[in-house]
Amino acid sequence: MLSSRKEGCLRNMEEEKGKQPLLERKKYYENCPGCKVDQAKELSEGQGVPITKLFIMWMVALSAALPISSLFPFLYFMVRDFNIAKTEADISTYAGYVGSVFMLGRCLTSFLWGIIADRFGRKPAILIGVTSVVVFNTLFGLSTSFWMAIITRFLLGSFNGYLGPVRAYAAELFREEHQAIGLSTVSSAWGIGLIIGPSLGGYLAQPVEKYPNIFPRDSFWDKFPYFLPNLITSAFAFVVAIGCIWIPETLHNHNSSNESTEYAEALENGSDATDNEKITKKNENLFLNWPLMSSVIAYCVFSLHDIAYQEIFSLWAVSPPKLGGLNFTTNDVGNILSVSGLALIIYQLALYPSVQRASGAIGSARISALLTIPLLQSYPFIALFSGLALFIGLSTASMLKSIFSITIVTGLFLQQNRVVEQHQRGTANGIAMTGMSLFKAIGPASGGAVLTWSQKRMDSSFLPGTHMVFFVLNIAEAVGLLMIFKPFLGEKKKPDQLQ
Repeated sequence: MLSSRKEGCLRNMEEEKGKQPLLERKKYYENCPGCKVDQAKELSEGQGVPITKLFIMWMVALSAALPISSLFPFLYFMVRDFNIAKTEADISTYAGYVGSVFMLGRCLTSFLWGIIADRFGRKPAILIGVTSVVVFNTLFGLSTSFWMAIITRFLLGSFNGYLGPVRAYAAELFREEHQAIGLSTVSSAWGIGLIIGPSLGGYLAQPVEKYPNIFPRDSFWDKFPYFLPNLITSAFAFVVAIGCIWIPETLHNHNSSNESTEYAEALENGSDATDNEKITKKNENLFLNWPLMSSVIAYCVFSLHDIAYQEIFSLWAVSPPKLGGLNFTTNDVGNILSVSGLALIIYQLALYPSVQRASGAIGSARISALLTIPLLQSYPFIALFSGLALFIGLSTASMLKSIFSITIVTGLFLQQNRVVEQHQRGTANGIAMTGMSLFKAIGPASGGAVLTWSQKRMDSSFLPGTHMVFFVLNIAEAVGLLMIFKPFLGEKKKPDQLQ
């Protein structure tokens, strides 16, 4: 009986669509920016992926990611120059504090930015966030003391909570069939930014020492040896901020933004108005939405792992051999991360859509998390090589680690944005950003502390030196892996879209 009723509802809906012009299928409000975007999406039905929109999302997300990790290659030397560490091994601990304070600031404000994005629009939240990068990232590059670096990074993080609104924006800017690649573009830009940023820091920090023919001694660049990479990042953010003036707003400014969606879902499920109310709850408590919260918690654990890995890898690579390090220069670190960034771009644009279709967003995340564990434990053994073999081995491992990480994050992004309605999407992403920022605030400090501890136990009989560091990273990865399996990870209403 229910099946016949459902088929009848669907047949009537199709007949109505055949009788009405395309733009009369949904109700649009003349002065609503969100309706204009929805109308444009409906007109583009059957067309290919909108490259211009993908490029916009890529640029905005990249501007958010670059300042997060661009300091890692030179942070060891920056903290050393502040003369605050009592011993050489303690430098990693203080470096961890500088890396963590950014995420602490973002943790305290991300939920607020999500609410602002839901109330005032995605565009204002994005524009303010990008502009803050220009100001506070520049000031960080001019830091002359440990506390100035701490304060400017904290303020930069406090205004950098716009990745949540960006993810909500990407989910709303594209038609449903293009949402996967839209959110994949955001996570791709994010991952690439976390690689290009350290590359910039590696190549451009201390320019007087590296490029004496261009940057003379006793010049401005000699007084501020870590300003150049921050200047480049701020200049890029300035260009993005100018471009954001013309991006469309996707938030609806009326109370009936979900009318057509709810009506279509009611017809599809063969339900009446009472059933429809059960499908869409306008005032749903997001903290009671287990499919959302379970994916957010898993996302937080993987975020802790990723930021700790980034901090540890850079500090380990530039540490002296007597502490188990590789004695790399910042240029060496930049070279390895550049290879990883190039591979990540190719993967996201050419391979990820096929991987997602073959294994599902969550399925591919599970496979990636599982493969990460043996990969990480191989790092101390790769370090036994030298010369070209060492470069090839580390580059390959770093490349695979980046691909696995971005696959996990993209799958969780898709989960989080598909289990909530548009009017709560900014807040939902704000919750995810708050939790992620809290865990990432813990990551660099704990990673730096673990690295310092491991460097003081080089002669231990159980997991000596860096073997212990990567073992601890794998514990976090294993916990995250368990969280993206049932029963912990909650199901959405239409699980076939993810699995």
